[in-house]
Amino acid sequence: MTKGLFDIKSEAQFKTAAFEVFKHQFENNKTYRSFCDLLNIHPADIQSIEQIPFLPIQFFKSRKILSSKDEIQEIFTSSGTTGSITSQHFVTDIKLYHESYLKGFAHFYGDIKDYVVLALLPNYLERNGSSLVFMVNDLIEKSNQSESGFYLHNLDDLAQKINSLDAKGQKILLIGVSFALLDLIEKHQFSLKNTIVMETGGMKGRRKELVRAELHEVLKKGFGVSEIHSEYGMTELLSQAYSKGNGIFKAPPWMKILIRDTEDALTILPNQKTGGINVIDLANYNSCSFIATQDLGKIYENGTFEIIGRFDNADIRGCNLMVL
Repeated sequence: MTKGLFDIKSEAQFKTAAFEVFKHQFENNKTYRSFCDLLNIHPADIQSIEQIPFLPIQFFKSRKILSSKDEIQEIFTSSGTTGSITSQHFVTDIKLYHESYLKGFAHFYGDIKDYVVLALLPNYLERNGSSLVFMVNDLIEKSNQSESGFYLHNLDDLAQKINSLDAKGQKILLIGVSFALLDLIEKHQFSLKNTIVMETGGMKGRRKELVRAELHEVLKKGFGVSEIHSEYGMTELLSQAYSKGNGIFKAPPWMKILIRDTEDALTILPNQKTGGINVIDLANYNSCSFIATQDLGKIYENGTFEIIGRFDNADIRGCNLMVL
């Protein structure tokens, strides 16, 4: 069934694939089946994608979310404060993740071999199990450029490399967490012509949180670029959406965003209404492809979407059947 997932070209193809994946996961994922049973929603009842149940993302913290009996190849874990419960994403077919992020990057940015990939992800590198580090490490290898690599604390070397390569006309992907990119521009000034600066979010308590627009203005000025790109992904997903500026994201053809009512989790809202973000990630074939996240956002008429913020604990209500 996973054959053809990354070749989806139309809404009709996506709908057909989503229905097939839902049936597979309903039949093979114990936690998801229990959730659907509690809602009394089964494959025979589904006429539209909007009617498919979306599993609250918190279940990845308390349950083994699997739709496969195959051996687990990788376990990705979320970052968390000391003593907090982290999400675990059990991956039984790592090839699906490889295919998803490589084809996703190519869909939006072209061949990775055209880029030197410079990664500034200190807090992710300091722990095991990061799906982001796994992806970026592979992008570094696939770029086949000797200058590509991770940078932890050596910002002076990184600045010199960026300026030198950019001046030569080399395309660069500089991907980093927000606080590390801010650290870099506080020490060095840039005027870049051939570099994509991509933030992956995350102050992680290292700095005062900034709203995205404010953060991007500071980064644009510091790097001398017209736009700041962003990546939207998470431990519980195997696909990423990308923004090429203004915080407006596009998902690849095998991923779709829906917006749910914050008061009634089973109600899907129309375009341009703010609510909870539901993600369909068909690459999650062996876990759960239908996830209700704790992010808030809105969708626009052309299918792009924006992240507005996150629920706080008091806002998480509705279909949160955490007692399964």
